[in-house]
Amino acid sequence: MSASTASSPPGATLAELVPDWDAPPQVRAFVTGRHGGTSAGPWGLADGSRGGLNLGMRCGDDARDVARNRARLGACLPSPPHWLEQVHGAAVHVAAAHRSGTVIEPRADAAATATPGVVLAVLSADCLPVLLTDTGGKAVAVAHAGWRGLALGVLERSVEALHGLAGPGAQVIAWLGPAIGPRAFEVGEDVLRAFCDTDRRCAAAFVPGVRDGKWFADLYHLARICLARVDVHQVGGGGHCTVGDPGRFYSHRRDRGGGRMASLIWLDPA
Repeated sequence: MSASTASSPPGATLAELVPDWDAPPQVRAFVTGRHGGTSAGPWGLADGSRGGLNLGMRCGDDARDVARNRARLGACLPSPPHWLEQVHGAAVHVAAAHRSGTVIEPRADAAATATPGVVLAVLSADCLPVLLTDTGGKAVAVAHAGWRGLALGVLERSVEALHGLAGPGAQVIAWLGPAIGPRAFEVGEDVLRAFCDTDRRCAAAFVPGVRDGKWFADLYHLARICLARVDVHQVGGGGHCTVGDPGRFYSHRRDRGGGRMASLIWLDPA
């Protein structure tokens, strides 16, 4: 577990990573890992035994296990998380109220709020989760940033939403969670062109793959370029490869499926 500069958040027993960033103390965040739940098989622990904390309802796991996992997580939080129906897009959901009962999940890949106690969440298992806040601690956001979302501007739109809540002059900082690493993410020419045709700086995030016409892509580098476009230069995290660490993280590409982890952020209601 990575140490935070602030005190450990509620739910620290389920936290695989706690961001080490210069966020204000009222900003609380952590990322779950593979341990601490009731799922088994591809959604369980690395050896398939029961104990996996899969939080994804749409990845084939027993819905009862996912419900139990989500209940364990929810018991550690100030309110139920605002889960999203993620579609690899760039829409940002602004959450203004606490969630209770059965609700329809907004179709979006990012969320932002300025309401204390409202917990934002995205699910991932190779795509890059990005946590965001302003240095004044007035608002927070989280984004699910796979290559498609990055190319469509999900991070830029998330920062725009934060400025709308915290003020246009707010200084935004970011933290990059666990994702598929640059030595594991081999992509085709289409992914290279999606970035390099619009921003030449992105070429530095690609190196030739082991097969003709393939490239290894660095999601962390691409995210930093996207954030720099909207003047976000204080960016922490990065370096945790989901593919290379099956004991701690789920990986869709490595396991050809499997579970999902959650990245969560909120403003302390206290």
